Amino acid sequence: MGNIDHDAVLRARVLLLGSGRLGPWEEIGAYRVLAEVSPRAYLPKLVDALLAQAGHTRDPERALALFEEAADGARRLGAGLPDGNGPLLCALDARRRALFAAGRRSEGRAVCEELAEAGSYVRLAVVLAEEGRHAEAAALYGRHAEQAGKDGAEGTLVEWAAELDAAGRREQALRVFGRLVDAERRRAARDGDRPAALPGFLVHQAGMLRAAGARAAAAAAVQEALGVLGRLARDGEPATWDGRWAHWIRLFPLSVRSDEPAATPEAPQPPFGSCPLLDWSPDTRGAWLAGAAALEERAAALRASGELLELLTVQRRLTARRAVRRNSGDVESLLPEFDSGVALARRLPGAPSAVARALTDRAMFLLAARRYAQAHRDLAEAGALSDGPV
Repeated sequence: MGNIDHDAVLRARVLLLGSGRLGPWEEIGAYRVLAEVSPRAYLPKLVDALLAQAGHTRDPERALALFEEAADGARRLGAGLPDGNGPLLCALDARRRALFAAGRRSEGRAVCEELAEAGSYVRLAVVLAEEGRHAEAAALYGRHAEQAGKDGAEGTLVEWAAELDAAGRREQALRVFGRLVDAERRRAARDGDRPAALPGFLVHQAGMLRAAGARAAAAAAVQEALGVLGRLARDGEPATWDGRWAHWIRLFPLSVRSDEPAATPEAPQPPFGSCPLLDWSPDTRGAWLAGAAALEERAAALRASGELLELLTVQRRLTARRAVRRNSGDVESLLPEFDSGVALARRLPGAPSAVARALTDRAMFLLAARRYAQAHRDLAEAGALSDGPV
């Protein structure tokens, strides 16, 4: 600590103890002075005030400077306080978001690496997934899931399985996703909680099984999903569960991943399987959504030329983007997208698998929208087709 300006310290104390309402910059100035002489007492207050002001600052560069100052203050706290990493993780994550939003990806990645060193692996896993480093991302998700206990954190199991699958480790991906399905079965059997979660996971598992050549197991998963959907259509839910949309908005874009370009460090893609609103980096999410314009042009050209098979794929990619952009349970605005996909697939000659996929897409959307009877009908038709749902 350098020379202490005792007059400045006194003024700061008087300012904070005064009866008048302080502006945010006055408060930050006082905390800066007092944090030098009483860091345990005032560094946490300074960090909180810096983060709050950065969140209200319209100048991106000034906000980044405040986030960095908050991170520096949090680093000074270190292990000197209980849960000393808490303020650091908060400050670093705020700076990470700002850097990626500003398109400063390499700096953002460095912050993610620091977050990982501080014990928060998930942000680095997201960046690795976006850049196509799927095996490394899977290792980080696996570490995080194992720390969460027997069943792992639900979202992390989806992400872990998704990255294993993207890395070509299909059997491991199936085992991890199977853990999630088993956990949902136990939850539903134990207390009837959130049974509407199970069909979506079962149908996604069926697609993974079919891709691995396990057609009988895939058909069994679909039949189990149909059984749950039938009970929901007949009896309703035992309790209201609001998480269905969050589940669907993870799984539907993930099911479209195989139609998207491969992720590379030079051309990142979304970390499919994670939550689009909370977990995708702002730059990657923005670029992916902006790609809708080119896809719309391509769809128009395909309609004009009558190339229906490729048009169906392009339309599906567009529907995923529109769903992520809206990111709400607005059924009426999105249902026509899925109706159009089914109608288009039915126009394809001799393509039952395309119809099955379109029906399955609509069934899972209807499940998220609580339209259980309609979802059951679509999924039953998809399952009856020779190739089943994908």
